[in-house]
Amino acid sequence: MKKISITNRIKEASHKICLGVISANVIYEKNNYSLWQEIELEENRISKLQIEIIKDIPQIKSSREAYKAMGKEPARYRLSAEALHRRIIKGKSLYKICNIVDVINLASIKTGYSIGGYDVSNIQGDIEFGIGEKDEDYEAIGRGKMNIESLPVFRDILGAFGSPTSDSVRTMITEKTSQILLLVINFGGHDNFENDLQVICDLVINYCAGKDVRFEIVDGGEL
Repeated sequence: MKKISITNRIKEASHKICLGVISANVIYEKNNYSLWQEIELEENRISKLQIEIIKDIPQIKSSREAYKAMGKEPARYRLSAEALHRRIIKGKSLYKICNIVDVINLASIKTGYSIGGYDVSNIQGDIEFGIGEKDEDYEAIGRGKMNIESLPVFRDILGAFGSPTSDSVRTMITEKTSQILLLVINFGGHDNFENDLQVICDLVINYCAGKDVRFEIVDGGEL
């Protein structure tokens, strides 16, 4: 398991911040029929919600509040959990990428947390969870160069590689991925976090042939 720390700057923006850290060995599949049956059931549940209440889901609400505290407008730089919910309510299905990415998206709409999913082989050294700097280099998946100033970001010794708004090309899941690291961002210190992490682990086991699946919680602690 990678060593992960949380910076004081992000603790100041979110005093209850903690991270769920899940590691697993997995098998990449382009399609998984059983997985998509479960995704469709979850989409059906979410599609009945009013779009106005999405921002009030506790896990999303605390994340939006953290974005504002960092100086970033959450309506412009939507965190992934909110963006996925809004997509479904607008009548669009989730993207079909591969079993690993699809499981991450399913876990996000099930739990309400934004979840970063990374190929461990492309993460160099320890990980720090902090706030993006002006002109910091970042190539986001499907977005190209992205302004991550004031956004929450994960960094390794090579620089920023993940954010709740969009993960980076450098550490993205591909057909070569065999070991993953999932980082679940809990900005509000919400209850039952361990149970939610176990739900995510079970999804990885069931749909990604997950082996050696483990999780731990990294607490932000006191400033």
